[in-house]
Amino acid sequence: QPWPLSPQEPSLYTVKALLILDSLGQRLLAKYYDGTFPTAKEQAAFERSIFSKTHRAGGEIACLEGLTIIYRSSVDLFFYVVGGCQENELMLLAVLTCLLDVLGHLLRKEVEKRWLLDNMEGTFLVVDEIVDRG
Repeated sequence: QPWPLSPQEPSLYTVKALLILDSLGQRLLAKYYDGTFPTAKEQAAFERSIFSKTHRAGGEIACLEGLTIIYRSSVDLFFYVVGGCQENELMLLAVLTCLLDVLGHLLRKEVEKRWLLDNMEGTFLVVDEIVDRG
């Protein structure tokens, strides 16, 4: 008799979403890599939800709606990497650290909203190079 829950197949596809929100929780960049939030309305509700839970918190890890969320703020921006509930937090943290390091090197200082908006094309390129289809 088969087990009721089959083990999850190993996969390199670990990132469900990568988000950059401003200090008011408005989306500056969002890339969703699976069907967890298929509509723009669901994505916006999720973004409001994680922002309200994390914008005053000092931590780096949150669990919300069965997802693991690694986040960090920089000046007037909030960066989020979202993975499944079984995802290794250190792997998600490595993605976030890489993103912040690369953007910091491009700017040669802390990443802020004004610079990000002026360099959105480069930011999308960085995100696409770090996370390939999730």
